[in-house]
Amino acid sequence: MPARKPSTNTRPRRPDAADRARHERFMRQALDEARRARHLGEVPVGAVLVQGDDVLATGFNQPIRGLDPTAHAEIVALRQAAHALGNYRLPDTTLYVTLEPCLMCVGALLNARVATLVYGAAEPKFGGVRSLVDASRLATNHRFDVVSGVLEEECRHLVQDFFRFKREET
Repeated sequence: MPARKPSTNTRPRRPDAADRARHERFMRQALDEARRARHLGEVPVGAVLVQGDDVLATGFNQPIRGLDPTAHAEIVALRQAAHALGNYRLPDTTLYVTLEPCLMCVGALLNARVATLVYGAAEPKFGGVRSLVDASRLATNHRFDVVSGVLEEECRHLVQDFFRFKREET
């Protein structure tokens, strides 16, 4: 079967039951990555990059410990996969991330030619897919499909609890 070509827009699509189960399975792995970030004092965001049913790479937020403002979960996973595959282009892949990606990460997804983005919770302050900016309006030669709201409540609570704890610490 030929590879599915990404759609020419980033409008959300409704997954069927099989897609939902698959999305939830990989999002749970992304949540595990987010918990790793939280354990290290980083904002709890996790990412898993898959091709078919194979996990190519995982990542969690680590800009504080890495002294790297670009070390977002999405970028960490994309870098890991690019090195493993020997190519910065990652076509026919799906990125699962617990929180809506920021503009920097959307740019990385476009440059890597990721086919599909699946995210859990919206990010109203920095989200570059729907919340702050609509990525479908970016005039680029690549677009990716978007599925949002997968395990949304669990993803949102993880981030909210982290910041609630941080506020109580101070």
